[in-house]
Amino acid sequence: MKMTRRSFVASAAAGIAAPSISTTGAFAQERVVRISAPMDFTRIYTFVTSEYSQGQRDYFTLLNERGGVGGYKIVIDVSDHANDLPRAIEAYERGKREGAVMIDPLSTPVARALVPRVLEDKINLITAYSGRSDAADGSVFPYVLPLSINYWTQAGLIVEHFKTLEKGSLQGKRLAFVHIDTPFGKEPLPILEVLAKREGFTLSAFPYTPPGNDQSAIWPQVRRSRPDFTVFWGAAVGQTVALSEAIRNGLPMDRVSSSVWLSESDMDVVGRAATKGVMKIEPCIGGREPKVIKDILAEVVAKGKGAGPEAKVGTGYYNYGVQMASLMAEGVRLAAQKSPNGPVTGPWLNAGLRSIKDFTAEGLLPPTTITPEDHQGGGMGRVAQWDGSKFVPVTGWFSANQDVVWDEIRKYSAEFKKSGK
Repeated sequence: MKMTRRSFVASAAAGIAAPSISTTGAFAQERVVRISAPMDFTRIYTFVTSEYSQGQRDYFTLLNERGGVGGYKIVIDVSDHANDLPRAIEAYERGKREGAVMIDPLSTPVARALVPRVLEDKINLITAYSGRSDAADGSVFPYVLPLSINYWTQAGLIVEHFKTLEKGSLQGKRLAFVHIDTPFGKEPLPILEVLAKREGFTLSAFPYTPPGNDQSAIWPQVRRSRPDFTVFWGAAVGQTVALSEAIRNGLPMDRVSSSVWLSESDMDVVGRAATKGVMKIEPCIGGREPKVIKDILAEVVAKGKGAGPEAKVGTGYYNYGVQMASLMAEGVRLAAQKSPNGPVTGPWLNAGLRSIKDFTAEGLLPPTTITPEDHQGGGMGRVAQWDGSKFVPVTGWFSANQDVVWDEIRKYSAEFKKSGK
């Protein structure tokens, strides 16, 4: 899919392409909050991005159709950076010129590259399920906001669930960690290494070359390591290939888990029956039962204003996009509440984002509180398991190993503060 930059607003269907819009032109009479959303639609993350972006845009359309947020319309400019740093930086600079006060690149290498720029420019960088985990430390990264469980927390949740399955002890167990050989793929390693020492299990890492469409040499090694549990860590094609290889090598699915990056679309590619039992971390509720998803279906999709295929509404990736859009919008609402007349700037929005309290988007996500110190939101997620047709939660919302996570967060954020790296 080749995608050009678009602006999506309430007065037009989300799928209609338009040139960049400035508040001095078509929106001269409206108050606008502009978000830049350059993402990878074409190289590595592909349909992950497509579904996430679709959910995000549909939610903003829902709000704009209802009159906006706190008196403001939300405009999202979507483009494709293809996980290419020069293109991503160009998109960031373009967004800055056009008045964007927030950017969501949905890419770990891109987010890492943008950190120094956003800290200097005071533009809010959303790093949901991407970027650097130490950005949870808002005292060091005031304009970098995960707004969600970072990769270290996800790894901690997975290990805790494995421990529960083993009746409270992982002593002597073997854990295989299969990951894409990128900063994103390597991100959980510090936590897994610390937890391996604390819990007494053996950790073996198996990196594969991105994007991950050939992992045939890796998985026989995984099988021969005879793991008690396996974690696979990638996105898009890397996930479906990993899952296919795990099945081909005879690994029991009920001992295999992913991070948040696993969705119904992946199951369709690999085979819904063959993947029964595989687990993943859920940061929000999947499916179409949440009230906000029902509202989108009734008020956006049914009116022909949806941003993509109706069949994708309610998938895990789609709902992640709705989750993040709802948190962004809540930040706008609180910023407008604090300063109704703006001006709309990065610091204006930042004040709203960092005062989100016990927000659930009407039950879509666990209670999330963002403070100037904690940009992760409390560290709660849950484990879901594929039953052959859908992901079913097997735990409630919980947090785990946050002492280890925050020790690492503070260690790495202190190093960034010292060296800028």
